[in-house]
Amino acid sequence: MLRAGSRIFFVGIGGISMSGLAEIAQADGYVVAGSDRNLNHRTQFIAARGITVRQGHDAAWIDQFEPDLVVHTAAVHDDNPELQRSRERGITVIDRARFLGWLNRSYNRVVNIAGTHGKTTTTAICALILIEAGLDPTVHLGAELRQFHGTVRNGKNRDLMVSEACEYMNSFLQFYSTTAAVLNIDYDHVDCFSSLDAVIEAFSTFSAALPAEGLLVIPDFDPNVAAMLDRLRRSDRPMPRLATFGFDDSPPDSDRPVPTYQCRGLSYEGGLPRFEIWHDGRCRCHIRLQVPGRHNVANALAAVACAHQNGADFAAAETVLNRYQGAEGRFTEVGRYRGARVIADYAHHPAAARVTLAAARLLDHRHLWVVFQPLTFSRVKVLFDDYVDALKGSEQIIFSEIYSDREKNTGEVSSRMLVERINALGGQAWFGENFDQIRQWLDDRAGAEDVILVMGPENIRDFADELTGRTSHLDD
Repeated sequence: MLRAGSRIFFVGIGGISMSGLAEIAQADGYVVAGSDRNLNHRTQFIAARGITVRQGHDAAWIDQFEPDLVVHTAAVHDDNPELQRSRERGITVIDRARFLGWLNRSYNRVVNIAGTHGKTTTTAICALILIEAGLDPTVHLGAELRQFHGTVRNGKNRDLMVSEACEYMNSFLQFYSTTAAVLNIDYDHVDCFSSLDAVIEAFSTFSAALPAEGLLVIPDFDPNVAAMLDRLRRSDRPMPRLATFGFDDSPPDSDRPVPTYQCRGLSYEGGLPRFEIWHDGRCRCHIRLQVPGRHNVANALAAVACAHQNGADFAAAETVLNRYQGAEGRFTEVGRYRGARVIADYAHHPAAARVTLAAARLLDHRHLWVVFQPLTFSRVKVLFDDYVDALKGSEQIIFSEIYSDREKNTGEVSSRMLVERINALGGQAWFGENFDQIRQWLDDRAGAEDVILVMGPENIRDFADELTGRTSHLDD
């Protein structure tokens, strides 16, 4: 229904994904506008590029702009006045996932990278390798990347697109892939998945949607991905081609096949991974990662697999991996406070918090102070014991109250409860009523040679910026 010059209105345009999709739509020749309850640096960025942004939600925006299509984020509900007016006027209304899936289908090749954790990092690395190899992809990211000066990159042709594929509300089932990666599977998004089994089923459906000639990239070490693969094999659909990634740490008597892309000789220098990537029985890359943690080694392997299978060479992979310093909010060093290094990371799920803490402990430091904000009440309620287990071993940790922009606080669970349980088990945890209290807690403890690790959603990562005085996420 859309053609060059058609008008698209984005409701919730200030979100990470929505602002990027608005940029891509504008680059594709559509006239774009949008609205958001709160303006932010992303809305300022796209407004500077000629996209009209309205603050607040009002039916008048639809009457004034007269769009041909309205796209809304999942956080916007049917009672939104712009959606109501659009439907009154007979204007087509679709959600963000359907729009991204429609964009996918306009490309010859599409790499969609899914998984409970690591999607942004893997998508960014894969995209940068493809760019280094001269393959000119269009890229849709869930975080800002300095190399893009934003969240997206527009390729000059319609051959190749690389995108994150989020499982929330089964969004990724709307997408089209020729290459799909499933990095890992954990129980998450408990407000839309009733169990881990339901999550595995969703990833199985996502993978089964690959065309007959499609490629599925998976780890050889994740038991839940193995369960997903078993379901695929039992289904009546033909199996996609497989490429696996993994490590050289199988037991000597293991009959597990060597992964297609394998990390060998993993060691750490100053907390940063050093390793080789082997493929077809040969060492192809010597890597000195600039981002910490074994989980980022896995992300790097998956990115290399996706990029290589889509035409990139190993020389491009080695060049990118040896200089990649991370996407915004993914173990980002944002500056110093009272002489301590301040690192901000999106880790909000217990599994992500566990591997992020493990990576931080490898860094040179005197003390590691942790500031943590859980995300969504339903997640904390269901995964309460997992949060306690992941965080109780922290040297000292202060919690901010649970953050959610899509749920109401019913009082059933709180960060105070996490603090009480951790302390009852012998941990050292505190609760901060507000950011001023958290700052005072750090003032009493932090100093030179320390690391302050701030984990959680954008709300608490903005606090990390306030501590250090950082004002731009995109400085080179």
